[in-house]
Amino acid sequence: MPASDTPAARKARSSDLLLFILPTFIWGTTWLVIKYQLGVVEPEVSVAWRFAVASSVLLGWCGLRGLSLRYGLRDHLGFAVLGLLLFGLNYILVYRAEATLTSGLVAVLFAFMVFWNLLGARVFFSTPAPTAVLVGAVLGVAGVGLLFWEEVSGLRGDPGLVAGVAYASAGTMVASGGNLFSQRLFSRGVAVVPGTAFSMGYASLLVMGWCAVRGVPFAFDARAPYVLSLLYLALLGSVVAFVAYLTLLKRIGAGRAGYSTAVVPVVAMLASTLFEHYRWTVAATAGMLLVLGGTVLVLRVKERATAAGR
Repeated sequence: MPASDTPAARKARSSDLLLFILPTFIWGTTWLVIKYQLGVVEPEVSVAWRFAVASSVLLGWCGLRGLSLRYGLRDHLGFAVLGLLLFGLNYILVYRAEATLTSGLVAVLFAFMVFWNLLGARVFFSTPAPTAVLVGAVLGVAGVGLLFWEEVSGLRGDPGLVAGVAYASAGTMVASGGNLFSQRLFSRGVAVVPGTAFSMGYASLLVMGWCAVRGVPFAFDARAPYVLSLLYLALLGSVVAFVAYLTLLKRIGAGRAGYSTAVVPVVAMLASTLFEHYRWTVAATAGMLLVLGGTVLVLRVKERATAAGR
């Protein structure tokens, strides 16, 4: 019997598949769940509550696992910067984008983070950008244009639509900056889970500080939709999915695990279709396929690069 067909190998493949499906489904649905955070509580405050809960749970998990939480001042400054970019400002922009755009469209726009990551790696780390990456970026830009074609061609694009796209695009670039900064931070040997737990905590504190300075009220909506969506985002979206993805990353590598980036927008668009009554057109369908095609093309380049570096 070949080694790949042994019971242990089949069990490992099933486990890897579960680890792929779990964070992909959770992250694909968090875009919709964010909608239930909008309304009574300002987006900044909701972001602060979310990552205060997530940080507390992750730090508790680190304590139970016996992971060291002792870090120097330099590391904590790095955690604060990472938290501000990846969990603070990024998510504030996401929440504001979803005030005017359907959750699925915001998720598709965030698929562009793959391109921004590679562009940033080229600019800041002198990492080569193969031709396939440029082709993928062109496909992605064309796809997003088609997704929004009905609104633009029909002159129905209002200031809210423009603001939503601007918020989502800015959030994508900020998140990409956070990803690139995390590479430098974690390359120093900082453990990922404790580092992320501290970063989420600093994000919450920094956002709360901003709210206090700006006079944003620290409101809380005690109704079930807000509380349940907050727990889903904090516990499943920010803890369970993250730990599952990190485990998968360790098992199969960043190249293959990164394909979740292409699947998440599909899940998000399906959720948007079911619950937000998103209407598909021929142009929107073609645009979605172009975005996914460009993302997969870039990810294949990344996967080959990761394999070659092993």
